[in-house]
Amino acid sequence: MARLVFFGTPPFGAVILEGLLSAGYEVLAVVTQPDRPAGRGRRLQPSAVKQVALKYGLEVLQPARLRRDRPTLDRLRALAPEVMVLASYGQILPAEVLALAPYGCIGVHASLLPKYRGAAPIPAALLAGEEETGITLMLTDEGMDTGPIIAQEALAISPRETAETLAARLAELGARLLAETLPRWLKGDITPRPQDECLATYAPPIAKDAGAIRWGRSAVEIDRQIRAFTPWPGTFCRYEGALLKILSALPWPDVKQEGPPGKVVRVGGAVGVITGQGLLILERVQPAGKRPMRAQDFARGRPEFIGAILNDGA
Repeated sequence: MARLVFFGTPPFGAVILEGLLSAGYEVLAVVTQPDRPAGRGRRLQPSAVKQVALKYGLEVLQPARLRRDRPTLDRLRALAPEVMVLASYGQILPAEVLALAPYGCIGVHASLLPKYRGAAPIPAALLAGEEETGITLMLTDEGMDTGPIIAQEALAISPRETAETLAARLAELGARLLAETLPRWLKGDITPRPQDECLATYAPPIAKDAGAIRWGRSAVEIDRQIRAFTPWPGTFCRYEGALLKILSALPWPDVKQEGPPGKVVRVGGAVGVITGQGLLILERVQPAGKRPMRAQDFARGRPEFIGAILNDGA
């Protein structure tokens, strides 16, 4: 089995790393982002990839800026990996690093490149209403997911998919595809093919305020937004001046109700909100300072909620 260095940070990368270890590859070191403050106590938390690395007793490198961190660069050179694997690391690898391994660096990307290059391909696919996405293995270069394609496999997107559930399924697909492809790559049986630049689209990083709901949009668009931003950054509006998170909902695009966008209405036993086109049936909400709850339970405890006008989140 080839000796490799792994670059990754979030749970998506952790699944890929677990797959490599299960397949018997010798992981010389793991490069991941520095620990970040999280939770109410804002304590430093290791990345999902670091947690896997520590479980297996692997060497962990955490440079703040890889291209400027000479000790890390020197250490990677001393490790002399045969191949490297990159899965949602969070930094572009400099040419100096890419040149270290004779078999290059295989990037595992959660889209069918050249579609949705960049940091947030999974939310982008859901926002666009795509019916399928997939995994691309590419030979990483210095661009933003621009390297030639080694292998691809498509995956159908389920109707009620969230970014969280889709990321988990794509990670499993990526681990399997990598395990199947890496031996052939190391034998020289695969010739990578260039990406078609004319088909390239981009999925930039998501800002925290991207979850602000605008009720003038259609119910279908808002539903996509909710699912694309689950679990982060979440979607929200304002009720009586306070933040109200919308955790899950169902669009009824063909149902019309009289009233302005944002008006809360009773629909049988359900709670709906009038949008620019159709109704959005609220399933689970989270008022400020409270735990998540069913929308019906929130409305039962706050009878004035029915008939209220929810303000946009912005």
